[in-house]
Amino acid sequence: MKSSVMSRVKGGAIGAVLASAIFATSAIAQDGPVKLGVLTDMSSLYADNGGQGSVVAAQMAVEDFKGKVLGRPVQIIAGDHQNKADVGSVITRRWLENEGVEVILDVPNSAVALAVQGITRDKKKLFLATGTATSRLTGDECSMTGIHWTYDTYALSQGTAKAISRLGAKSWFFLSADYSLGAQLEADSRKVIDATGGKVVGAVKHPVNTPDFSSFLLQAQASKADVIALADAGGDFINAVKQASEFGITREQKLAGLIVFIADIHSLGLQSAKGLMLSSAFYWDLNEETREWSKRFIGRTQKVPTMIHAGTYGAVLHYLKAVEAAGTLDGPTVAAKMREMPVNDFMTKNGRIRQDGRLVRDMYLFRVKSPEESRYKFDYYQLIATIPGEGAFKPMEEGGCPLLKKR
Repeated sequence: MKSSVMSRVKGGAIGAVLASAIFATSAIAQDGPVKLGVLTDMSSLYADNGGQGSVVAAQMAVEDFKGKVLGRPVQIIAGDHQNKADVGSVITRRWLENEGVEVILDVPNSAVALAVQGITRDKKKLFLATGTATSRLTGDECSMTGIHWTYDTYALSQGTAKAISRLGAKSWFFLSADYSLGAQLEADSRKVIDATGGKVVGAVKHPVNTPDFSSFLLQAQASKADVIALADAGGDFINAVKQASEFGITREQKLAGLIVFIADIHSLGLQSAKGLMLSSAFYWDLNEETREWSKRFIGRTQKVPTMIHAGTYGAVLHYLKAVEAAGTLDGPTVAAKMREMPVNDFMTKNGRIRQDGRLVRDMYLFRVKSPEESRYKFDYYQLIATIPGEGAFKPMEEGGCPLLKKR
């Protein structure tokens, strides 16, 4: 009997200790930092377009929001997905399940982003895709807690492919990265080409991060197509353009970059890139507001900001505003508040986030200047046209987002 009583006493004491520990851990979690995770490419072909620059942009947004939300400090952490969906998935799960991360940002790789979208949807956490291209994020893979922020394959094809078609190009050959980005970018662009009376005469896929484009470019050259469309990005795009110039292909055929970043143009140089037409969600030299923010960014990084960097800043700022307005960190509640509030920052004016998660705002069509036209550092683009958001992004009803069927 005495032993039984002692056992209950000991058991009660242990239970009290465990309860106290759990309470203390919960209290620390409630008072600890609000963590936002920038999942990006730190070391490979997309590092200049996202990478450390996205971390800096996110930190700038936190600082401009005075560093706290709901009375708690905001902390930016970073991870390198290495352009591998399994690596990105492991980091995402660790952050969400073990490290208290509330939001995943950036993810400049469509295959990784689709994996992250699935995990955050299940965990009811925010995914703000500021560096991802695939339009599937607001189509068949849409999520109530997923917001596709900066650009997508549909908007890029609406700008570049349509503009080049209107200039008289009739035949196209696709050189596409062999993963979800290339496939979706090619598919969206083919629809534009068909709609404008053009014809695709051939296509070839290349491995991601390949150093040698010779065999692929020779196939494109042999097709005699008016335009060789490059459905790839970052280092792949840069290498393809350089090698096409070395082979003399650009003397007879036009190159169309379907997803081009200003960091790519900087790497290529204006002599190689001059005359290239491209679509973008942002250009640092567009107006006084973009120049003021970009000056701060350049001062920290010594690099010209891309649309991913600008988008990451805007997404973090809007998220923090929504958390403050909602009074909670609950993912679905904050996502709903983000959709409810208009988006306004140096990059976006009166943007709106649709039910499918697509942020709708203007896109821009640019032509790359020649060395003679450029007047100062990073003076690379001439604005050709502003594409209103409603015309730039795929109509929500055509995307196939399952969320719309539940309304």
